[in-house]
This record gives sequence, structure tokens and C-alpha cells, in this order.
Amino acid sequence: MTKLNAPKKICCVVVLCVTTAIASPAQVFTSLLKFDQSDGSNPEYASLVQGRDGNFYGTTLDGGPNLQGTAFKITSAGILTMLYTFCAQTTCTDGSAPVAGLILATDGNLYGTTATGGVYGNGTVFKITPSGTLTTLHSFRGIDGANPFGALIQGIDQNFYGTTYYGGEGNCNNGGYLGCGTIFTISSEGTFTTLYSFAYDAWGHPVAGLIQGTDGNFYGTTAGDESEFSGTVFNITPEGNLTELYYFCSQSGCADGAAPFGRLLQASDGSFYGTTSYFGYYGYGTVFKITPGGTLTTLHSFDYPDGGFPTAGLIQATDGNLYGTAYAAGLNSDYGTIFTITLAGTLTTLHTFDRTDGAAPAGGVLQGTTGVFYGTTYFGGTNDFGTVFSLDMGLSPFVSFVRGSGKVGHSGGILGHGLIGTSSVSLNGIPATFTVRSDTYLTGIVPAGATTGYVTVTTPSGTLTSNKPFHVIP
Repeated sequence: MTKLNAPKKICCVVVLCVTTAIASPAQVFTSLLKFDQSDGSNPEYASLVQGRDGNFYGTTLDGGPNLQGTAFKITSAGILTMLYTFCAQTTCTDGSAPVAGLILATDGNLYGTTATGGVYGNGTVFKITPSGTLTTLHSFRGIDGANPFGALIQGIDQNFYGTTYYGGEGNCNNGGYLGCGTIFTISSEGTFTTLYSFAYDAWGHPVAGLIQGTDGNFYGTTAGDESEFSGTVFNITPEGNLTELYYFCSQSGCADGAAPFGRLLQASDGSFYGTTSYFGYYGYGTVFKITPGGTLTTLHSFDYPDGGFPTAGLIQATDGNLYGTAYAAGLNSDYGTIFTITLAGTLTTLHTFDRTDGAAPAGGVLQGTTGVFYGTTYFGGTNDFGTVFSLDMGLSPFVSFVRGSGKVGHSGGILGHGLIGTSSVSLNGIPATFTVRSDTYLTGIVPAGATTGYVTVTTPSGTLTSNKPFHVIP
């Protein structure tokens, strides 16, 4: 297929010397799958998502029968099922190049975007069932956005929010494309609204999707244009009022980094954490912390042996530390790394890819509810079509939420394993009414009197605690 025009790929340098990371007894890396193009190839910014059934869902940029990308399901043992092959409709009206991956919504379906294709060729928003039935909800026209690269998020209001790299009403100099990108919202039925159009190249072009902060506002990043990456951190209200919080490359020599391609994370301390793909002290990108008010601290500058050019965001795992991937570099390798970093900025490289087990992890990692991490690489494996991997750090099982906030009386979904026979569910110590739907999924009602806190689920094999607090909305 024709490769996307932006953002440009970071080239992986082929080196002759490859190494295997030495793992401690509690650290086990496994290559679960090596794509062969017929089943998909080159998963890009897409992180995996855990479904109600306990399996993982994702997308590939290329490959499949039509060579235009796929949506897939994969088990923890590496058994892959191709759910959908894009460009299955005439002139690709169903979309092509699903860069961003999928999210699990409260209705049990998965939602995502394609970066190209659709009625106007500018990409789509789609819904897909866990069995593979796809519905196109919106085709971007250009003026309302074009080429979404970031994953969607489902807001408190049940609508979906996302970004496009191009499009909108901004007057930008970007090689004939209209606009510097947009922020949009769309309902599960396809009712679409453009919330914001970025107006300047250097401050526009969001690659990452949004997150919803505990204050109800959305937070995100822009990468800037291709000729001079810079970028911003911003927040935007659900009504579309945007505030820039920080401009990158504002320090001497761009020591603060530039081009934040990855999604932000709001950690347990209330601050936001992310990565920049370029610059920093050594030129290989950074990990940063930023307060809701816009005060930025560079926690780590990559220096090549510990990785470089991170294009994905971070997650906070059940041990309280942050986990992420670096797209390239690494000790005696140029194929990327998996790392962990404390909130104070101490970074440890957990795995260095050697190309046979993967290369260029453009997407982030997911911690499944068994405690194990899962992710993908863009290159590597058989014929460089990319891989799916797992990394077991010995962390304990837990439960997680389909959506991590709600009002008293609202129903919410809880993911886990071994849930059949559950005897109690509580939110911050307050018992909740619940219904076990399967061994990997239950629903609970936010109980009266509950306040923000962790959810505990008592199962026959023990008590499971949520990986983060559930926020009770007043």
C-alpha cells in the first residue's frame, strides 16, 4: 500500500551485532506471534486492548488479503484470529491503514479509526464487534479532519473523542493537505462534531489520542509539522475550549524534547506523564512529567544504550512504576527497547529487541489483568512484518475497568480472570451490587455513599484489587 505521508518514519539502522537481553528469574520475554503478511503486518501506533473475553485486540497497518491492514484478536498463548481485513469494499469506503488500534467501549464493541480510505480518502471512524462485524460510523471529508493516527477514548458522556493529524479549518503549509489537524467527538451512532481545528503548523498535528483527566477535561499533545517538530501539551473542555499548557523545544538546545507522538498518562499522583520522540539532552527523546497547570519536568533523556525515539505513551502498572517502549536504539542494537521508569525518573531497560524477536515497538505496552505485559513491534520477526510479544515481570493479577469513572447508580464493566464464583465487590470499602457475566467479565453498580477509590473483587482464589482508583463523579 502507499505509505502514510506523515509523520515520517524513524529509520531503523541494520546492525550486524545482535544480542539477547539477560532476564532475571522474575522477567520472562516471549515472542507470541510473528506476522506473515497474510494475517496482517506492521502494527504501528496501535497498543493492544483487553476484551471482555480476556483476549487481546489490535490492528495492523498493512497486510491481510487486501494488503490494507487488519483488525485481529490474539490469545495470551499467541493464537491469532483475523477479524476484519480493510479495503474489503469498493474503493476502500470501509477505510484502510488502521494506525491507531482499538478501544473497548461500554457496549462491548471495539471502536477505532483508519488513517486513509473511506468515502473521501481521508480516513474513517468505525465500530467492530468482537466477532468481526464492522460498521463505518464516519468518513472524514478534510474540512472536518483527515488522517487520524491516535486511538479514540470514550468519555464520561459515553461519546468518543479523537484527533486527526491533518484536516480542519487551519491555514497550514503542509504540502497540499488542508489544515493542521482537529479534535472531534462522535457518538456510537455516528453523530459527528469537530470540536477544534488547530491553526498553526508548529503547534498543530496531533499524533496521539486524548485522555480524560480527573477534572473532566481532555488532555493531549501535538507533534508540530514535519519540517520542524516542536509540539505542545494542551487541555480542552468537552465543549471545545482549548488551552496550551506547554510548548516543547522551549529550552536551550531542545533539552526538554520535541514531537510528543505518544498519548499522555495521568498517574496516581495526579500529574501527567509522556514521552517526546526527539531531542532531549542526548538527542534521542525524553520522558517528561507535567502538572495540570503546565509545569514540565524532564525525568529522563534517552542516550542510545537505554533506547531512543519513543513514539508511544506510558502506562502505570500495578507496582506503581511507568512502563513504555523506545522505537529504536538500545545496547548493542538499533531495534528498540522496553523500559520501566519510576515517578522520580529512575529508568531501567527491561528488554532490548534483536530483530528476530521484534524491532521498532511503535506502540506502547498493555498490562493484562493477569499482571503480564503485552505489546507489538512494527518490524522484526519473519520477513520484518512485525510481532506480538509478552513480558512477565512477576506482577500479581488484578481487575481493571472498561471505563474508570461513573456516577452513583451507574453500571460499569470490570475485567479480570477467575471471576466465576465471585462473592463480593466493593468500591473504596462500600459493597456494590454486581453480576458475573463470564470468567473474565462482570458488571457492578456504583453504590450509594461510595467515594473515589480502589475496587476489590473477592473470588474463590483470592481478592483482586483494581490497578487504579475508580473516580466517582458527583
